[in-house]
Amino acid sequence: MILSKGRVPPWLLLAFSLPRKRGSLRVSVWRKLQHYGSLPLGNSGYLLPNDPANREKFEWLATTIRGSDGEASVLEVQAIDNCSDSQLAKRFSDARTNDYRKLLKELRSSRHKGSAVDATRLRQRFQEIASIDFFGSPLRERVEKTLTAFQQPQSPDSVSHMGKVSRSAYRNKRWVTRPRPGVDRVMSAWLIRKFIDPQAKFVFATENRKPAGTVPFDMYEGGFGHCGEDCTFETLTKAFRIKDKRVAVMGEIVHDADLFDEKFGRSAGFGIDEVMKGWAQTTASDAELLHRGMHLAEGLYLSLRKKGR
Repeated sequence: MILSKGRVPPWLLLAFSLPRKRGSLRVSVWRKLQHYGSLPLGNSGYLLPNDPANREKFEWLATTIRGSDGEASVLEVQAIDNCSDSQLAKRFSDARTNDYRKLLKELRSSRHKGSAVDATRLRQRFQEIASIDFFGSPLRERVEKTLTAFQQPQSPDSVSHMGKVSRSAYRNKRWVTRPRPGVDRVMSAWLIRKFIDPQAKFVFATENRKPAGTVPFDMYEGGFGHCGEDCTFETLTKAFRIKDKRVAVMGEIVHDADLFDEKFGRSAGFGIDEVMKGWAQTTASDAELLHRGMHLAEGLYLSLRKKGR
Protein backbone atom coordinates (compact mmCIF):
# COMPACT_ATOMS: atom_id res chain seq x y z
CA MET A 1 0.00 0.00 0.00
CA ILE A 2 1.47 3.36 -1.03
CA LEU A 3 0.50 6.50 0.82
CA SER A 4 -0.16 9.87 -0.80
CA LYS A 5 2.54 11.80 -2.60
CA GLY A 6 1.96 14.46 -5.21
CA ARG A 7 -1.52 14.28 -6.73
CA VAL A 8 -4.64 14.08 -4.58
CA PRO A 9 -4.96 10.42 -3.54
CA PRO A 10 -8.00 8.77 -5.20
CA TRP A 11 -8.90 6.56 -2.24
CA LEU A 12 -9.77 6.75 1.44
CA LEU A 13 -9.07 3.82 3.74
CA LEU A 14 -10.73 3.32 7.11
CA ALA A 15 -8.49 1.06 9.21
CA PHE A 16 -9.93 0.07 12.58
CA SER A 17 -10.17 -2.52 15.32
CA LEU A 18 -13.12 -3.05 17.66
CA PRO A 19 -13.34 -4.25 21.26
CA ARG A 20 -14.04 -7.99 21.31
CA LYS A 21 -17.02 -7.75 23.65
CA ARG A 22 -18.89 -5.05 21.74
CA GLY A 23 -20.99 -7.18 19.36
CA SER A 24 -23.62 -4.51 18.90
CA LEU A 25 -20.94 -1.99 17.88
CA ARG A 26 -19.55 -4.45 15.35
CA VAL A 27 -22.98 -4.88 13.75
CA SER A 28 -23.57 -1.12 13.74
CA VAL A 29 -20.22 -0.38 12.09
CA TRP A 30 -20.73 -3.11 9.48
CA ARG A 31 -24.17 -1.77 8.58
CA LYS A 32 -22.85 1.76 8.16
CA LEU A 33 -20.00 0.55 5.95
CA GLN A 34 -22.52 -1.28 3.79
CA HIS A 35 -24.71 1.82 3.63
CA TYR A 36 -21.71 3.91 2.56
CA GLY A 37 -20.98 1.50 -0.31
CA SER A 38 -17.46 0.86 1.01
CA LEU A 39 -15.30 -1.94 -0.33
CA PRO A 40 -13.53 -4.37 2.04
CA LEU A 41 -9.79 -4.45 1.42
CA GLY A 42 -8.70 -7.76 2.91
CA ASN A 43 -7.79 -7.31 6.56
CA SER A 44 -6.62 -3.73 6.01
CA GLY A 45 -9.98 -2.00 6.34
CA TYR A 46 -12.59 -0.49 4.06
CA LEU A 47 -12.15 1.66 0.97
CA LEU A 48 -14.10 4.56 -0.57
CA PRO A 49 -13.33 7.02 -3.37
CA ASN A 50 -11.72 10.15 -1.94
CA ASP A 51 -14.19 13.03 -1.89
CA PRO A 52 -15.43 15.36 0.87
CA ALA A 53 -18.70 13.48 1.45
CA ASN A 54 -16.99 10.12 1.84
CA ARG A 55 -14.28 11.61 4.04
CA GLU A 56 -16.93 13.02 6.38
CA LYS A 57 -18.63 9.61 6.61
CA PHE A 58 -15.38 7.83 7.46
CA GLU A 59 -14.26 10.52 9.93
CA TRP A 60 -17.54 10.38 11.87
CA LEU A 61 -17.45 6.58 11.93
CA ALA A 62 -13.83 6.64 13.12
CA THR A 63 -14.86 9.05 15.90
CA THR A 64 -17.66 6.67 16.93
CA ILE A 65 -15.28 3.70 17.01
CA ARG A 66 -12.68 5.56 19.07
CA GLY A 67 -15.39 6.72 21.45
CA SER A 68 -16.32 3.09 22.07
CA ASP A 69 -12.80 2.01 23.09
CA GLY A 70 -11.81 0.95 19.59
CA GLU A 71 -9.05 2.19 17.32
CA ALA A 72 -9.61 3.85 13.95
CA SER A 73 -7.70 5.90 11.38
CA VAL A 74 -8.70 7.43 8.07
CA LEU A 75 -5.91 7.27 5.50
CA GLU A 76 -5.51 8.80 2.08
CA VAL A 77 -4.24 6.17 -0.32
CA GLN A 78 -2.52 6.91 -3.60
CA ALA A 79 -2.46 3.34 -4.90
CA ILE A 80 -2.81 -0.30 -3.86
CA ASP A 81 0.22 -2.27 -4.96
CA ASN A 82 -1.66 -5.44 -5.94
CA CYS A 83 -4.83 -3.83 -7.34
CA SER A 84 -4.94 -1.09 -9.97
CA ASP A 85 -7.33 1.85 -9.87
CA SER A 86 -9.34 0.36 -12.76
CA GLN A 87 -9.62 -2.98 -10.95
CA LEU A 88 -10.84 -1.25 -7.81
CA ALA A 89 -13.36 0.78 -9.81
CA LYS A 90 -14.66 -2.43 -11.37
CA ARG A 91 -15.08 -4.00 -7.93
CA PHE A 92 -17.16 -1.02 -6.82
CA SER A 93 -19.20 -1.18 -10.02
CA ASP A 94 -19.74 -4.93 -9.70
CA ALA A 95 -20.99 -4.47 -6.13
CA ARG A 96 -23.59 -1.96 -7.28
CA THR A 97 -24.56 -4.18 -10.21
CA ASN A 98 -25.39 -6.91 -7.69
CA ASP A 99 -27.49 -4.41 -5.72
CA TYR A 100 -29.32 -3.32 -8.86
CA ARG A 101 -29.91 -6.94 -9.88
CA LYS A 102 -31.57 -7.68 -6.52
CA LEU A 103 -33.71 -4.58 -6.89
CA LEU A 104 -34.75 -5.68 -10.38
CA LYS A 105 -35.94 -9.02 -9.03
CA GLU A 106 -37.97 -7.25 -6.37
CA LEU A 107 -39.43 -4.93 -8.98
CA ARG A 108 -40.50 -7.90 -11.09
CA SER A 109 -42.18 -9.64 -8.17
CA SER A 110 -43.93 -6.45 -6.96
CA ARG A 111 -44.98 -5.02 -10.29
CA HIS A 112 -48.32 -6.81 -10.54
CA LYS A 113 -49.46 -5.32 -7.21
CA GLY A 114 -49.20 -1.73 -8.43
CA SER A 115 -48.94 -0.53 -4.84
CA ALA A 116 -48.02 3.12 -4.26
CA VAL A 117 -46.28 2.05 -1.07
CA ASP A 118 -44.15 -0.46 -2.97
CA ALA A 119 -43.37 2.12 -5.65
CA THR A 120 -42.19 4.65 -3.08
CA ARG A 121 -40.10 2.09 -1.19
CA LEU A 122 -38.45 0.75 -4.34
CA ARG A 123 -37.72 4.26 -5.61
CA GLN A 124 -36.06 5.08 -2.30
CA ARG A 125 -33.99 1.90 -2.52
CA PHE A 126 -32.94 2.84 -6.05
CA GLN A 127 -31.85 6.28 -4.88
CA GLU A 128 -29.84 4.71 -2.07
CA ILE A 129 -27.99 2.46 -4.50
CA ALA A 130 -27.50 5.24 -7.06
CA SER A 131 -26.00 7.49 -4.38
CA ILE A 132 -23.14 5.01 -3.87
CA ASP A 133 -22.83 4.01 -7.52
CA PHE A 134 -19.52 5.84 -7.74
CA PHE A 135 -18.40 4.42 -11.09
CA GLY A 136 -21.65 4.01 -13.00
CA SER A 137 -22.88 0.41 -13.08
CA PRO A 138 -24.14 -0.50 -16.57
CA LEU A 139 -27.33 -1.82 -14.96
CA ARG A 140 -28.41 1.54 -13.54
CA GLU A 141 -30.23 2.79 -16.64
CA ARG A 142 -32.08 -0.50 -16.99
CA VAL A 143 -33.31 -0.41 -13.39
CA GLU A 144 -34.40 3.21 -13.69
CA LYS A 145 -36.34 2.40 -16.83
CA THR A 146 -38.10 -0.52 -15.14
CA LEU A 147 -38.84 1.57 -12.06
CA THR A 148 -40.34 4.36 -14.19
CA ALA A 149 -42.59 1.84 -15.93
CA PHE A 150 -43.61 0.47 -12.52
CA GLN A 151 -44.56 3.90 -11.19
CA GLN A 152 -46.31 5.31 -14.24
CA PRO A 153 -49.34 3.80 -15.96
CA GLN A 154 -49.01 3.16 -19.67
CA SER A 155 -50.15 6.07 -21.82
CA PRO A 156 -53.49 5.63 -23.60
CA ASP A 157 -51.81 5.35 -27.01
CA SER A 158 -49.40 2.68 -25.83
CA VAL A 159 -49.30 -0.35 -28.09
CA SER A 160 -49.25 -2.57 -25.02
CA HIS A 161 -52.98 -1.82 -24.65
CA MET A 162 -53.77 -2.64 -28.27
CA GLY A 163 -53.16 -6.38 -28.01
CA LYS A 164 -52.30 -8.09 -31.28
CA VAL A 165 -51.78 -5.80 -34.26
CA SER A 166 -51.75 -6.13 -38.04
CA ARG A 167 -48.39 -6.46 -39.76
CA SER A 168 -49.73 -4.75 -42.87
CA ALA A 169 -50.27 -1.57 -40.84
CA TYR A 170 -46.56 -1.48 -40.03
CA ARG A 171 -45.00 -1.88 -43.47
CA ASN A 172 -42.45 0.58 -44.89
CA LYS A 173 -42.22 2.50 -41.63
CA ARG A 174 -39.53 4.51 -39.92
CA TRP A 175 -38.87 2.99 -36.50
CA VAL A 176 -37.26 5.04 -33.75
CA THR A 177 -35.31 3.92 -30.70
CA ARG A 178 -32.84 5.37 -28.23
CA PRO A 179 -29.18 6.02 -29.18
CA ARG A 180 -26.36 3.55 -28.44
CA PRO A 181 -28.52 0.43 -28.80
CA GLY A 182 -28.04 -2.56 -26.51
CA VAL A 183 -29.13 -6.19 -26.69
CA ASP A 184 -32.93 -5.68 -26.57
CA ARG A 185 -32.90 -2.92 -29.16
CA VAL A 186 -30.63 -4.63 -31.69
CA MET A 187 -32.49 -7.93 -31.35
CA SER A 188 -35.81 -6.11 -31.69
CA ALA A 189 -34.60 -4.27 -34.80
CA TRP A 190 -33.56 -7.61 -36.31
CA LEU A 191 -37.01 -9.04 -35.47
CA ILE A 192 -38.74 -6.06 -37.09
CA ARG A 193 -36.70 -6.31 -40.29
CA LYS A 194 -36.92 -10.13 -40.43
CA PHE A 195 -40.59 -10.75 -39.62
CA ILE A 196 -42.56 -7.51 -39.50
CA ASP A 197 -41.32 -4.79 -41.84
CA PRO A 198 -38.65 -5.96 -44.34
CA GLN A 199 -38.18 -2.39 -45.60
CA ALA A 200 -37.97 -0.89 -42.11
CA LYS A 201 -35.76 2.15 -41.67
CA PHE A 202 -34.32 2.88 -38.23
CA VAL A 203 -33.60 6.26 -36.66
CA PHE A 204 -32.42 7.29 -33.20
CA ALA A 205 -33.73 9.96 -30.86
CA THR A 206 -34.08 10.83 -27.21
CA GLU A 207 -37.46 10.40 -25.54
CA ASN A 208 -38.64 14.01 -26.04
CA ARG A 209 -37.37 14.32 -29.62
CA LYS A 210 -39.00 11.42 -31.41
CA PRO A 211 -39.58 12.39 -35.08
CA ALA A 212 -43.22 12.67 -36.15
CA GLY A 213 -44.63 9.67 -37.97
CA THR A 214 -42.13 7.15 -36.56
CA VAL A 215 -42.94 3.96 -34.67
CA PRO A 216 -41.18 3.90 -31.29
CA PHE A 217 -39.67 0.70 -29.95
CA ASP A 218 -37.85 0.20 -26.66
CA MET A 219 -38.53 3.80 -25.73
CA TYR A 220 -39.64 4.74 -22.23
CA GLU A 221 -43.05 5.98 -23.33
CA GLY A 222 -45.39 4.80 -26.07
CA GLY A 223 -44.90 2.39 -28.92
CA PHE A 224 -43.57 -1.13 -28.50
CA GLY A 225 -41.67 -1.45 -25.25
CA HIS A 226 -41.52 -3.36 -22.01
CA CYS A 227 -44.95 -4.69 -21.08
CA GLY A 228 -45.58 -6.44 -17.78
CA GLU A 229 -42.68 -8.85 -17.35
CA ASP A 230 -41.79 -8.82 -21.06
CA CYS A 231 -38.86 -7.08 -22.71
CA THR A 232 -39.41 -5.26 -26.01
CA PHE A 233 -38.43 -8.29 -28.12
CA GLU A 234 -41.11 -10.36 -26.36
CA THR A 235 -43.70 -7.59 -26.72
CA LEU A 236 -43.12 -7.44 -30.47
CA THR A 237 -43.23 -11.23 -30.79
CA LYS A 238 -46.60 -11.41 -29.06
CA ALA A 239 -48.13 -8.32 -30.69
CA PHE A 240 -47.33 -9.55 -34.21
CA ARG A 241 -48.04 -13.24 -33.45
CA ILE A 242 -44.61 -14.50 -34.51
CA LYS A 243 -44.71 -18.28 -33.94
CA ASP A 244 -41.18 -19.22 -35.05
CA LYS A 245 -39.67 -21.59 -32.44
CA ARG A 246 -36.18 -20.11 -32.75
CA VAL A 247 -37.60 -16.64 -32.18
CA ALA A 248 -39.23 -17.94 -28.99
CA VAL A 249 -35.83 -19.15 -27.78
CA MET A 250 -34.26 -15.83 -28.74
CA GLY A 251 -36.97 -14.08 -26.73
CA GLU A 252 -35.90 -16.03 -23.65
CA ILE A 253 -32.24 -15.19 -24.32
CA VAL A 254 -32.95 -11.48 -24.74
CA HIS A 255 -35.23 -11.43 -21.70
CA ASP A 256 -32.57 -12.81 -19.37
CA ALA A 257 -29.85 -10.53 -20.73
CA ASP A 258 -32.03 -7.41 -20.63
CA LEU A 259 -33.98 -7.89 -17.41
CA PHE A 260 -31.47 -9.81 -15.27
CA ASP A 261 -34.20 -11.84 -13.53
CA GLU A 262 -32.88 -15.28 -14.58
CA LYS A 263 -36.41 -16.25 -15.61
CA PHE A 264 -35.33 -18.68 -18.32
CA GLY A 265 -31.81 -19.57 -17.23
CA ARG A 266 -30.28 -18.63 -20.60
CA SER A 267 -26.89 -16.92 -20.75
CA ALA A 268 -26.21 -16.53 -24.48
CA GLY A 269 -27.53 -12.98 -24.54
CA PHE A 270 -25.04 -11.73 -21.97
CA GLY A 271 -22.20 -12.18 -24.45
CA ILE A 272 -24.04 -10.18 -27.09
CA ASP A 273 -24.84 -7.49 -24.53
CA GLU A 274 -21.18 -7.21 -23.51
CA VAL A 275 -20.10 -6.96 -27.16
CA MET A 276 -22.65 -4.19 -27.74
CA LYS A 277 -21.40 -2.32 -24.66
CA GLY A 278 -17.85 -2.57 -25.95
CA TRP A 279 -18.78 -1.32 -29.40
CA ALA A 280 -20.80 1.52 -27.85
CA GLN A 281 -17.55 2.87 -26.37
CA THR A 282 -16.01 3.24 -29.84
CA THR A 283 -16.64 5.98 -32.40
CA ALA A 284 -19.10 3.79 -34.31
CA SER A 285 -22.34 5.59 -35.14
CA ASP A 286 -25.69 4.44 -33.76
CA ALA A 287 -26.60 3.11 -37.20
CA GLU A 288 -23.37 1.11 -37.38
CA LEU A 289 -23.94 -0.31 -33.88
CA LEU A 290 -27.44 -1.40 -34.89
CA HIS A 291 -26.15 -2.91 -38.13
CA ARG A 292 -23.49 -4.92 -36.32
CA GLY A 293 -25.94 -6.04 -33.63
CA MET A 294 -28.44 -7.23 -36.20
CA HIS A 295 -25.72 -9.38 -37.76
CA LEU A 296 -25.12 -10.93 -34.34
CA ALA A 297 -28.84 -11.59 -34.04
CA GLU A 298 -28.92 -13.30 -37.43
CA GLY A 299 -25.95 -15.44 -36.43
CA LEU A 300 -27.72 -16.48 -33.24
CA TYR A 301 -30.88 -17.31 -35.20
CA LEU A 302 -28.94 -19.50 -37.63
CA SER A 303 -27.05 -21.25 -34.83
CA LEU A 304 -30.36 -22.20 -33.18
CA ARG A 305 -31.50 -23.84 -36.40
CA LYS A 306 -28.24 -25.82 -36.56
CA LYS A 307 -28.76 -27.00 -32.99
CA GLY A 308 -32.33 -27.95 -33.74
CA ARG A 309 -33.84 -25.71 -31.07
